Amino acid sequence: MKLGFIAYKNMVSKPLNMVLSLLLLVLSVSLVTFVLQLSKQLNGQMDKNISPVDMVVGAKGSPLQLVLSSVLHIDSPTGNIKLNEAEQIIKHPFVDSAIPVSYGDNYRGYRILGTDPAYFERYEAVLQQGRLYKTTFELVAGSAVALKLGLKIGGKVVSSHGLAAAGGEAHDDKPYTIVGILEPSGTVVDQLLICNLKSVWDAHDHGDGTHGDEEHREDESNLGNEEGNDHTQENERHHDQGDKEHDHTPDDDEHHHEEEHDLHDEEKEITSLLVKFKNPIGLVQLPRFINENTNMQAALPGFEIQRLMGLLGSGVKTLNGIAMAILLVSGFSIFISLLKTIRERRQELALLRTYGLGTRKLLFLVLFEGLFLAFIGFLLGWVLGRLALILVSKYIEAAYGYVLQINGPEFVELLLLGATLLIAIIAVFLASTSIFKLNISKTLGDA
Repeated sequence: MKLGFIAYKNMVSKPLNMVLSLLLLVLSVSLVTFVLQLSKQLNGQMDKNISPVDMVVGAKGSPLQLVLSSVLHIDSPTGNIKLNEAEQIIKHPFVDSAIPVSYGDNYRGYRILGTDPAYFERYEAVLQQGRLYKTTFELVAGSAVALKLGLKIGGKVVSSHGLAAAGGEAHDDKPYTIVGILEPSGTVVDQLLICNLKSVWDAHDHGDGTHGDEEHREDESNLGNEEGNDHTQENERHHDQGDKEHDHTPDDDEHHHEEEHDLHDEEKEITSLLVKFKNPIGLVQLPRFINENTNMQAALPGFEIQRLMGLLGSGVKTLNGIAMAILLVSGFSIFISLLKTIRERRQELALLRTYGLGTRKLLFLVLFEGLFLAFIGFLLGWVLGRLALILVSKYIEAAYGYVLQINGPEFVELLLLGATLLIAIIAVFLASTSIFKLNISKTLGDA
């Protein structure tokens, strides 16, 4: 304990040397721990969110953008696809299940997603309060959205057009009602407001039916005027046609309504389709078939995210390499600091020898000083790395809705601590070689 106290006093007696060594050590440790945690959590978040989806089908464009927008919900969509064309994919024999999703509105920056109830099952989302939606303009809120915005069951929200928090046109005449709140799942569902597809379609229906009714009434009015002006000609035409018109009317009216219904369905669009295959054959054959033979695009989330993380991985490796280089430099700085300390305190060390302190204890004295420096530097670096992670987490949450977890020390970081202490021990032994050659009488005589 006495040696430890002396080592501490020696370390703080030269604050400039200590601060320089600490700065290098803190910088390297904080950079390594920050990059490791950020890379691990981003990989974990992406893997967890893309695992329920084998393939995404959407409009032509960037496949990575399609995956980021439809699965991770952190980008803009590539466009829309026709619902009737997507239904052909749903019925394909290679497809086990396919979930249509549609979006284009937000509430205070959080996306409103129209989809089927199967979406909740796909992500294993469980209700915490309330129920699932049953009709249009009913919303189920993810846990993070409800907590952040203070949403309650029965509350009303007004959506805005677009995915940005500001600048979109508000749909004041079509408010949503919160009917359910989900438990935290650690997936994208936590960041979403979910409704049925019809709600999204109706929210963007700008009164086309009303406009059509007005046109229909206008046509009837014009037709009445024409009948008043030329009633005789109409009667003659009616007489010439005979029973043809009567034979034609009932079936044609029914057929006309069917055609209008079909046309209405053909106009329905969705943003994308989230597909799960029955077997690996679909993974090999169906994406190529869709890309080559339809006006839609198929993207594989696993492949696209792996490609993205491969690009990011090179940057992570570079940062880790820089951090390790700084760590080695900090070890060299500790060596220089200890070597300078030993040379400046030769008389003190010689005096301690005369009081009965052997070479081994003098070596332990210097070792304690180096280990103190290394441990304090690692501890400060670890704390700084976590503070940086908190700041980045707040930015990611504000920009994309994702929250990074702040965990305690992990195994790889304990390995880093061991490496730091090992570098300090090596530096101590290299700097302490002069202790073994210490000539007590000559050193004290020169003093």
